[in-house]
Amino acid sequence: MNQLHLETSPYLLQHANNPVHWQSWQTTTLQTAIQQNKLIIVSVGYSACHWCHVMEHESFENNDVAAVMNKYYVSIKVDREERPDIDAVYMKAVQLMTGHGGWPMNVICLPDGQPVWGGTYFKTSDWISYLNQIQDLFEQQPEQLINYAAKLAAGLQATAVVQNIEPISSFDNQTLQNLVQKWQQSFDNDFGGMARAPKFMMPTNYQFLLRFAYQNQNTSLLKFVNLTLTKMAHGGLFDTVAGGFSRYSVDLKWHVPHFEKMLYDNAQLVSLYANAYKLTKNNLFKNIIIKTLHFVENTFLSPENGFYSALDADSLNEKNDLEEGAFYVWKKAELQKILADDFELFAQLFNINDFGLWEHGNYVLIQNESLQIIASNNGLTENELLIKKHLWEQLLMSHRQQRAQPRLDDKCLCSWNALMLTGYIDAYKALENPHYLKIALDSAYFITGNFLSENGNLYHNYKNKKASINGYLEDYCFVIEAFINLYQVTLNEHWLQISKQLTDYCFDNFYDETSQFFRFTSIKDPILISTHFEIEDNVIPASNSVMAQNLMILGIYFNNENYENTAQKMLHHVLPAISYPSAFSNWLNVFMNFSPQNKELAICGVNADKKINIFNSMYLPNIIVAATTKKSELPFLKNRFTPDDDIYYVCQNKTCNLPTTDFNKTLNDLIL
Repeated sequence: MNQLHLETSPYLLQHANNPVHWQSWQTTTLQTAIQQNKLIIVSVGYSACHWCHVMEHESFENNDVAAVMNKYYVSIKVDREERPDIDAVYMKAVQLMTGHGGWPMNVICLPDGQPVWGGTYFKTSDWISYLNQIQDLFEQQPEQLINYAAKLAAGLQATAVVQNIEPISSFDNQTLQNLVQKWQQSFDNDFGGMARAPKFMMPTNYQFLLRFAYQNQNTSLLKFVNLTLTKMAHGGLFDTVAGGFSRYSVDLKWHVPHFEKMLYDNAQLVSLYANAYKLTKNNLFKNIIIKTLHFVENTFLSPENGFYSALDADSLNEKNDLEEGAFYVWKKAELQKILADDFELFAQLFNINDFGLWEHGNYVLIQNESLQIIASNNGLTENELLIKKHLWEQLLMSHRQQRAQPRLDDKCLCSWNALMLTGYIDAYKALENPHYLKIALDSAYFITGNFLSENGNLYHNYKNKKASINGYLEDYCFVIEAFINLYQVTLNEHWLQISKQLTDYCFDNFYDETSQFFRFTSIKDPILISTHFEIEDNVIPASNSVMAQNLMILGIYFNNENYENTAQKMLHHVLPAISYPSAFSNWLNVFMNFSPQNKELAICGVNADKKINIFNSMYLPNIIVAATTKKSELPFLKNRFTPDDDIYYVCQNKTCNLPTTDFNKTLNDLIL
């Protein structure tokens, strides 16, 4: 029978009433398949996934489909967000088999879990046909499936980690220049982003490009990043009514989103817009930060100070059917009624015209002109139009709240909570709003209180006041990163000590001496069909690239050469494998940390907390900061404090300039 009613995952619970006899991924389930000599279906998705819902409705709620699955297969449903390890290894298999991936992901495996066939979304008739064909083959010629599974397993193992490419021995900025030049050929210079659809925001890409443009004084590249962030902010991708970004755009102009809102996207985009604001002081970017965090607090922040995971793309429409985007889109007549005499001006700003029309008479709000231009064309000041815009958004918000709300995925994931914590810290650095620091601290205590065990390990999932699932490398790397960032604004070395403890735990439980990378799963976890090393950066940066960044910073703070050497070895292995930079942009960011422009700043004195706020508010991506208002045992700060004055140390490669009390001189030494 269907066992998913025993689970806490919102995604699994969505399937609890299917006629399919779904099981969750457990050792006993896998043993059952072996004992009964049954093929396994591993079906992976997540709660906010539109096409997952479509396949559920068409196939998994269908009694004819269920009859075939229940008779011949052990069917396992997996929430990819709860079990990214399972998702990763089977996604690699699907990509090897089909050349592409996505969700829902459906894989047929031998009774021992080795994949033999798979894909993403299937129509009902096709799904039944494939299930019957593969079962017939399993009964009549099982050796064919076994042989294919063995070849696929060899392919999976070959792609598990960076292959034996001769590691480079030096860091060459020209290599980086060449990669960026190659990358620019893919830029969309009209709407920003890459010149293809669908368009994903890829925050890590633009964090790197922003830094590269700044450190190389590349004005054309900086202009492109600004264009991208502006077009994303003006597009339907950003919910101008309530704040927050959807997951991606289905078109070239960032207009029509895939409407689900994910915590990890909004967390990283807050950090990106915060850094862009620090560099440009563009008020549009500031407003995006404020509105996005307002959305996060209203929608994702739990009473316990954790952050929920996602809002569904689908919601109930007027016919009480689930429809993608139903909560967000508008009809022209509806807008005319709500806005009355202001409709014509509103229509100019948000393109209630052919440019803003989606389908079936639905409009997704999008700007393609600045407030300044629209205001000027209508005899208004920019501020007058801004006030009107704010009132319009309040009106629409009030009206929209009467609609059926999208479903909330209310599990808390450690890694995503850490990303959101970093987003709040970056917003605090940029805007110096103490409320953001309070939320960040509350979040940090939520993580240490609920995800960090007495044994020193992290858990991945938290729901119903219970932590579960042993943590993955992504949990450790993002918590370490977040606590480093929290130290840099609070100067509380407690957060650094936790980061170091978690780092040492990773060396003991995740590090692989042979590959010189960290496994995605702990050595304490059951072994899957292949070992997974997360190397390539994606919408979320690879856990190994984040670990390399952490190791470099902690190596400086704690004067730990093993940390720094490990980071360099990881980078040396990755760089020769980079052919397309967007898949390694966070590695390239780590690469830049070893450039001659990278420096460290130590501020020691009773006013160090105030002085570091000034540096934190500036865009200085090539500077690692530390400070103390008292004597410190942190190796980087030890024996540097004096109560008499604020002293600045500017260092590079373990060599420091003469200490100075001159703030302006220090600033000049740091600014490019």
